[in-house]
Amino acid sequence: MATTSVLEDARELERDLVQLRHALHREPELGLQLPRTQEKVLEALSDLPLEITLGKGLSSVGAVLRGRGGSSPRRGPVDSSADRPVVLLRADMDALPVQEETGLHFASRNPGSMHACGHDLHTSMLVGAARLLAERRESLAGDVVFMFQPAEELLAGAPMMIEEGILDLAGRRADAAFGLHVFSAGGNTGRFETKPGVMMSAADALFVKVMGQGGHGSAPHLAKDPVPVLAEMITALQAMVTRQFSAHDPVVVGVGMVKAGEAINVIPDTAEFGASLRMYSAESRTRLQSAIRRLLEGIASAHGVDVDITYHVGGRVTVTDEAETDFASGQIADLLGEARHFRMAAPLGGSEDFADVLAQVPGSFICLDATPRGAEGPTAFNHSPRAAFDDSVLADGTAVYTQLAVNRLARSASN
Repeated sequence: MATTSVLEDARELERDLVQLRHALHREPELGLQLPRTQEKVLEALSDLPLEITLGKGLSSVGAVLRGRGGSSPRRGPVDSSADRPVVLLRADMDALPVQEETGLHFASRNPGSMHACGHDLHTSMLVGAARLLAERRESLAGDVVFMFQPAEELLAGAPMMIEEGILDLAGRRADAAFGLHVFSAGGNTGRFETKPGVMMSAADALFVKVMGQGGHGSAPHLAKDPVPVLAEMITALQAMVTRQFSAHDPVVVGVGMVKAGEAINVIPDTAEFGASLRMYSAESRTRLQSAIRRLLEGIASAHGVDVDITYHVGGRVTVTDEAETDFASGQIADLLGEARHFRMAAPLGGSEDFADVLAQVPGSFICLDATPRGAEGPTAFNHSPRAAFDDSVLADGTAVYTQLAVNRLARSASN
């Protein structure tokens, strides 16, 4: 199938893709259970020759398209599903607990929920790819698994879908897996970006409670004030990661929650803070856990207060396969031109549970700049209540998904 026809067919779907994206955007849902989103996806796929599997512990959608083309040069026609190559394509579907402030005509109707990370675009693109691939079923040299996943923002959906069998849904383990993610800022609308190796950070969470002894604000010497201790801990964490971890394998501590007291003249009994922790290697994660505990317990002891430390291990480092990333880069360049592809120089600081898929199946993760065209001044980044994404990227993202599946299956079938 000529690459131009994939792109042209995707662009013919553009109106439908936009309508689906807007419908998903109006009704964002959070976490593991996305019943209305699942319903919309199933409706959009209902006329396609797919084998549908719904999640048990989450409202996921898994679908298999059985290609009818392809042959092995050694064995001739391949009829058994156990012998056919398999490619997995993934889109996440969940939204964020954010009150939308974009003013768009299709803005969220669900108070406190918003597709602020572009998952509505991912879902629409994958639906489009399912349609284009179904049209190519007779020549498709293998099977395609479509992974529509909830709870990416919790870094929980991919592990659950893996546990429920998504990687083997076609009857054998997928040979390659590809995911895609849009970004609302960057200023290069329509540019695709890839990176082999370490691409995104791991993400952990830290919760700390300092327990002192409250008292009157005028007599701190008669109390054990947890507030300055907490402040010292926060500052010390920032210094610690720059002195105990290499700049070439960095650790980032971001304190996003601080709680202490109710009145300005009352020393509280307790003070709390929470932080997100980002790192780019399993070794740094292991070292960080012990370093944090040693540091915070030392500060607490020095001030004569107690401290409770809770460390939650979250998503793993996202590591793409070099060969599959080179393949994806080449497909993007062939489809859209060299100018539309960019090789990232450094990993991103965000985290992705598609990392769990890539830990078991070689594949790649692709970034797509969806900065709103014609925007004046800086645009809001993902997760902002003002984050907006340009619909013009929907057709090209659909075409890239399709192209990756068609040609990766053809390559496997010819080997």
